[in-house]
Amino acid sequence: MVNPFDERYFMKKAIQEAEIAYGKGEVPVGAVIAIDNRIIARAHNLTETLNDVTAHAEMQAITAAANFLGGKYLDNCTLYVTLEPCQMCAGALYWSQISRIVFGARDEERGFIGLETKLHPKTKMQGGIMADEAAKLLKKFFIEKRNLN
Repeated sequence: MVNPFDERYFMKKAIQEAEIAYGKGEVPVGAVIAIDNRIIARAHNLTETLNDVTAHAEMQAITAAANFLGGKYLDNCTLYVTLEPCQMCAGALYWSQISRIVFGARDEERGFIGLETKLHPKTKMQGGIMADEAAKLLKKFFIEKRNLN
């Protein structure tokens, strides 16, 4: 039997969050955190809305998931995020001890991989899930921003 709750299923949910961010004029990054095939947190970038440079989708999702679970550690949880986490978010994910990170598009300039930021030793990572879809939304956003300025 095929499991309908695969990486693509959850990444589609993260892309829906990115689309909400896009509609608000935020950089379109979305995230969901799941445990046992159940979404326990949904988030998107809110840096402009909250006037807060730390209000990245991942940070919002970490807080929501910790509140849901009633503790700061995200054991057995998977973060699905449309863009490779930045150094700040990777640091927060390190401290959350999240079990798995799945991301869509790479961030060659600001992503944690290129900056050689370490994840928690127990954290597994997978990239490139629906990367084209995630990158397309980001490219569209930045092209529109450049044309407005």
